[in-house]
Amino acid sequence: MSECQNRTPAISFSAPDITESEINAVADTLRSGWITTGARVKEFEKKIAQFYQTGFSETGTPRCVCLNSQTACAEMSLRLLGIGEGDEVIVPAYTYTATASVVCHVGATLVLVDTQPDSLEMDYDKVESLITERTKAIIPVDIAGVVCDYDRIYSIVESKRSLFTPKNEIQRAIGRVAVVADTAHAFGAKRNGVSAGAIADFSNTSFHAVKNLTTAEGGALSWRRIDGISDDEIYRTLQLYSLHGQSKDALAKKQIGSWEYDVFGTWYKCNMTDVHASIGLSQLARYPEMLARRRQIIEMYDSRLVPLGVKVLPHYTDFSTSSGHLYMTRIDKITEEERNEIIVKMAERGVPCNVHYKPLPMLTAYKNLGFDIKNFPNSHKNYSTEITLPLHSSLTDEQVEYIIDCYTDILKDYLK
Repeated sequence: MSECQNRTPAISFSAPDITESEINAVADTLRSGWITTGARVKEFEKKIAQFYQTGFSETGTPRCVCLNSQTACAEMSLRLLGIGEGDEVIVPAYTYTATASVVCHVGATLVLVDTQPDSLEMDYDKVESLITERTKAIIPVDIAGVVCDYDRIYSIVESKRSLFTPKNEIQRAIGRVAVVADTAHAFGAKRNGVSAGAIADFSNTSFHAVKNLTTAEGGALSWRRIDGISDDEIYRTLQLYSLHGQSKDALAKKQIGSWEYDVFGTWYKCNMTDVHASIGLSQLARYPEMLARRRQIIEMYDSRLVPLGVKVLPHYTDFSTSSGHLYMTRIDKITEEERNEIIVKMAERGVPCNVHYKPLPMLTAYKNLGFDIKNFPNSHKNYSTEITLPLHSSLTDEQVEYIIDCYTDILKDYLK
């Protein structure tokens, strides 16, 4: 029996880091008598915007809207841009369904693009070739919390301005294909000193239970300042979209004599509540130390696994700092069947692993849309050899060492 099999500390794949601070904050909110969208959500929005603006003010995020999920945020971004039937939106094939499903929600045409040959980022050359007169947005994904090459993305959309025909006022003000980032994993990440959430035209972040910072369920929609467009008007429109198109939220209607309201559109219901925001506010106060702990764990993993030839993402470089959301590994020498064997063997030793991601063209919904994984060979190769190890700020050093010992012990039979 190997050394790692002699000790089996309880390990979860991605546990939320919850303390008495969050528990007390929720209890205080419940006792307050106001538990839906109210003052705590507004405070959370302001603090997230401030978090994004740190060290970056010239074109930083002027405002943030919190909703009940990243998916809702992404869909509202597309609706704000007036994207719909007849439009095309480019999305990486190597991502979770939420990145792409919102394109279908608004009735636009989904255009998938493969990853680069030896990278989890989308193939930027192919992105450039896919832009047509119908393209209205690109949705890059900051996978695992590693920020994409937005300089390259902006260079591409700027070079295609002549093809772009705007459909609404915001599109006209931007004047090119919009960059609508899926920053679900990237809260706290930076590239060239700029926070994810303040780089793309619109950014959509997740606070789901498994994310670095959680509100149980929730998300944040943020945007860069757009010349000629009022931030207050964007904020007001998003409030209307998220609350049935109603002119007043419950808090405003609570004021004496203020029951009267109007409905400006047959819109949606995806607001965040004060209960969720209270969790987020407590998490945000602890977030720097949570990010630091993730970095420590990643550095422990890297120090042992990289020398073995295991491929890992560059979480920390001279120009970028990841949020350290996922620890994704790739073993080029293995087959998909062997990858699955390794995951089972890790589970047998008490270490839950995962795969990020099964490419969209392999899923029934996207097959039914006409996509074929044969047209996305790089995504398929990445998927076939990918194993994600546990990574969250509640892991102890002992647990991390145990995971590494088990992984290296099992990999010996596959790295010969």
